[in-house]
Order: sequence, then C-alpha cells, then structure tokens
Amino acid sequence: MPTPPFRAEHVGSFLRPREIMAAREHRARGEITAEELREIEDTHIRDVVGRQEAVGLTGITDGEFRRLFFHIDFLEALDGVNVTYGDFFAHFRRDDGTEVGFRPPTMRVEEPLRHSQPIQGPGFDFLASVVTKTPKVSIPAPSMLHFRGGREAISSEVYPDLDDFFADLTAAYREEIADLAERGCRYLQMDDTNLAYLCDPSIRQQKTEQGEDPDELTRLYCRLVNESIKDRPDDMVAAIHLCRGNFRSAWVSEGGYEPVAEILFNEMEVDAFFLEYDNERSGDFAPLRLMPDDKQVILGLMSSKKPDVEDADALKGRIEEATKYVDIGQCGLSHQCGFSSTADGNELAESDQWRKLARTVEVATDVWG
Repeated sequence: MPTPPFRAEHVGSFLRPREIMAAREHRARGEITAEELREIEDTHIRDVVGRQEAVGLTGITDGEFRRLFFHIDFLEALDGVNVTYGDFFAHFRRDDGTEVGFRPPTMRVEEPLRHSQPIQGPGFDFLASVVTKTPKVSIPAPSMLHFRGGREAISSEVYPDLDDFFADLTAAYREEIADLAERGCRYLQMDDTNLAYLCDPSIRQQKTEQGEDPDELTRLYCRLVNESIKDRPDDMVAAIHLCRGNFRSAWVSEGGYEPVAEILFNEMEVDAFFLEYDNERSGDFAPLRLMPDDKQVILGLMSSKKPDVEDADALKGRIEEATKYVDIGQCGLSHQCGFSSTADGNELAESDQWRKLARTVEVATDVWG
C-alpha cells in the first residue's frame, strides 16, 4: 500500500448526518445516554468510512462525526482549558459579499495544562477497526490555543512566563501523539487557521498594532508543531492543513502565502502541507518555489464550500500551473478544507460532497496514475 499523503486527499470532515445531529440534541437534554450516542456515531462512521473507500480514497477519517468543532472538542479535553460561549462575535464572509455572524466558543487557560487522558485514542481504535485502507487522525494545531486570545486568555498567575505555557502545551501534545502511535496511528494531520490568517495583510497589521510581530508568531507556531511531533515514530507521517476560515460556506481571511512561506516551509518539520488554493483569495503558486524537495504539498484546488463539481480539465490546468514552482512528484489534490469544520456544515448536499470527491480521485488518477 502507498504511504501518505496520497495523490487524492481530503481534509477530514464530512457533513454530519441528521441522525447524529438529532442524537446530540437528545443527549444534551438527557434523553439518551452517552453510550447510546456513541452507538449512533459508530453506525454513521462505519457508513462514511465505506463511502470514502468506495469513492477511491486511501486516507480515511471518521468524518469528525464525534465533534462539534474541528478544534474545541480536542482542546477542551486538556486539563486547564475552560470554554465559554457568547463572549466573542466573528464575522465570516461569503464570496457574494454577504456575511455570516457566528459566536464561536472562547477558550481560556485557567489551570496548568495537562494531558490526563487519551483524547483521540478511543476514536482511532474504532476507526482502525472498520477501515481497510489507511486511518487518518486530524487534530487542531497547538497554535489554536493561543492566537485568538493571546496573553489575555492565559492566566498570568498560572503562567507568568508564556514559555512555560508553551512547554506544557507541547508536552501535552507529545503525550497524545505517543498514545496514538502506540495504538497504531501512522497518519496525523494538524489543522491550523492562524498561519493562514497571518497571510492576510489586514490581520498582520492588527497583530502589529497589538504589539505582536507576525513573523515571530509564524516562527513560534512552527516551533510549537515541531516540539509537539518531535518524538513521533519514524514511520508516522505528520501533515499540517492551513485554512482561512470555513463556516457555513463562509471565510475569514485572504492573501497569498508569500508572507509566511519561507519560514513555514523551511522551519516547520512536517512531512506535508495541505494548502488552500481554491480561488484568488489564496494568491498564486509562486510561494511554492520555496517548498523543500523532501516535503509534499497537497493542492487544495477544489472547493468544499460550493456544490458545483469542478471541471476536470480546469483542475489539470491548475496542477500544471503549480508545477512551474514545485515538482509534480511532490504534489497531490484535495479540497481546500473539510466539508464540515463545525457541525453546521457547508452549504451543499451529502450527494454533492461525494460527487466532488469522485472528481478528486478521477483527476488524481489521470495526473499521477
């Protein structure tokens, strides 16, 4: 079997089945038990695994069906993280100029950070038991606990020195990754919005006005990933996915990779980069000239935000354009993000996501064989 990343890829999340959404509501009202909820999730994970394998994918996830958010569910499982709702209002934009208002949960670190129990391990065990291909686990990058709130979201009494916070954070990640490795996980993806946000000139300016150096933040977030994965087994592939926001088919930031590319591609010690490239908001392919020869890049040329299936010839043309800057042997194809980074999901039907994934496999097969 080939090793990851694969030529035809996907980011990880799939539209949540209605039965799972309803079951979560029943669980919140105490009408079903946690075990009954998990049984419903198991049933639908078996189905989404089968659908992924049937469409021709090789890296298989559980669709993130056990999560509400791509990041919160994981991070709040760490001791010391407190999650509140309603404190922050985000504005996500659509390509047609409209906005989507959203109050995402806010995370604060109120106690020392500790990894006291496996987080993804039990879910991985189930996924591994029902796949015939390669199980992939996606978790949030460690920067997701720092970027939005910064110093103010981390108790200065618990962590007067932020370096101690970063040390505890990466130690917790190493313990989680060690547990996953022990269970047999060999394909790990970290999801990060912040490095993509730091491509946006307006967000870089905001951070500068807040007293932060955007380049130093980029270096910091690379270091956090490196410290988190440094003890992984030699045969565990670690990838990072960059996202400019993905909520109900809306987005947050824009701007090409040039501001972060040299630091990101050369200082982050991952094996592969999943990069958004579905439209002009992501800029051109020129930053890929800085991609080291020993790294893979998954070109997120397709959109998980729209139901329309991309034209195969147009995708092949875009791949050819990218390979002016990076060797085609280093590349693969995917959508720019998952279909459901939060349980709300993007604005397309389940049948659309499978048609689009079939096109991913078709084009990847035509290009790479």
